[in-house]
Amino acid sequence: MLPLAILAFLLPALSVAQDGGITGPTTSPAAAGYSCNPSICKLPNCNCASTSPPGSLSPSEVPQFIVYTADDAVQSYTLDSVNQFLANRKNPNGCQPKITYYVSLNYTNYTLVTDWYVAGNEIADHTMTHVGSPPDNEVDGNLIALNALAGIPLSAIIGFRAPYLNYTADTLKHLAAARFTYDSSASASIPVTDPATDAYWPYTLDYGMANDCLNVPNICKGQLKLPGFWEVPMYAFFDNRGAAGPHLMDPWLDPANGASAVNDSATLEYMKNTFTAHYTGNRQPIGLYTHPIHTATTYPGVTVSNSTINTINAFLDWAQLQQDVWIVSTEQMLAWVQNPVPLSQLNSFAPLKCSTPEVDKAICDGIPANEQGLLDRCNFPDFPFYTCYGCPQVEPTPDNPNPAQDTSNGKRFRLPANCSTPFWDPIVGNCICNSAACQFQDNSRPIGPNGANLTGGGTVSETSSGTSSPTASFIPFNGNGALSTLPAGIWPTFMLSFFGVVWWLYAV
Repeated sequence: MLPLAILAFLLPALSVAQDGGITGPTTSPAAAGYSCNPSICKLPNCNCASTSPPGSLSPSEVPQFIVYTADDAVQSYTLDSVNQFLANRKNPNGCQPKITYYVSLNYTNYTLVTDWYVAGNEIADHTMTHVGSPPDNEVDGNLIALNALAGIPLSAIIGFRAPYLNYTADTLKHLAAARFTYDSSASASIPVTDPATDAYWPYTLDYGMANDCLNVPNICKGQLKLPGFWEVPMYAFFDNRGAAGPHLMDPWLDPANGASAVNDSATLEYMKNTFTAHYTGNRQPIGLYTHPIHTATTYPGVTVSNSTINTINAFLDWAQLQQDVWIVSTEQMLAWVQNPVPLSQLNSFAPLKCSTPEVDKAICDGIPANEQGLLDRCNFPDFPFYTCYGCPQVEPTPDNPNPAQDTSNGKRFRLPANCSTPFWDPIVGNCICNSAACQFQDNSRPIGPNGANLTGGGTVSETSSGTSSPTASFIPFNGNGALSTLPAGIWPTFMLSFFGVVWWLYAV
């Protein structure tokens, strides 16, 4: 077995290899050759690539979305990494922010995917084995395995991101044919303040792509038309160099302004400046696109800079002091784009609400308190995992993503199409509720006066006027107060997962 010191050296190098980044503009108006007829292309099924808010809304009527995503394997330490930034935050309606996790399956613990989904987060496709320009079986196999072993309904997996952000026209064609709703692999690589900006609101490919036209052949100038299929651009941050200084994924890992070393103060400054340009302009979304391993403080032997963690939390603290700011998943943001409503109607906008399934039975359903002692342990030598849905006889692969079940400890039943994950008992094979009468507790609350933000900066008193100052509701994260909070039942899987990674590192 490798010593922790060697593991600590190797693991960051492995995760760096999975980053996606850009060094300058990836498109131009001439390369895009984009033309769309807005009188024909209308929401909710068609949208032209435009810097203006959808639905002809004024920017002052539009929420500022921060789209938070995570890529790669799901493990206790990666969820811990996300939670140190979001677990104690609330959106303006009192709901804890949700994220999109683009899941690849190497070294993923399937039961944690189930838990994360049932908690309200989006699970999306990132291929099975993390390969760029992926063959079709890498995409399709991920869908099949996530459904079979994590109980994610096929209808819920609507999004895709290409590993390394490497995709082709054929990738997009296959996604559309496989009935995905959107891809989010293309870069918005020019600042919103530049007249040639490519920071478009999400758009459909009825008239082709308008992003990445300098990088990906045969997708622009109307060459690739996929009606109804959405592209959700990844919006970069920019340092003082403007378009020559983009920072896309894990921007806090990049030196700013052409320097040779990371300066967290400079990073925070350009993140605030880019956010402000969006917020005071047409309010295109801004994104925090992360590989959680880089900030995973609970991974043994790996040291993460407290300054980096503080920088990310300082940015979110500051952003949440602004009015009408929402931290959301890609799915939530796209739902609003497809059916845009003004700020005054967000109280009744269902995709931003938070509902908790009310299940008080001890069943293996993605609710950690219910599934204690019910998980099936799949003890494969290179990477063991847990699942509610029965261990496969062999490890899933792109050619065989749903192997026959090992029934030596009893048969388990996979999620059927007519039952929701938290209401399915895979041990008995019974849906305890499969109608509209299934109970969900709505935990959202009315948005405060004048859209007052109910987070970071505090909570406006219910009896106060709209002009009252916020009252502090919690201490902003500062490195000392950032608690790593995880659902009960996750930690028993950690050491098993950790030693699986150690074995793999030794084997290669």
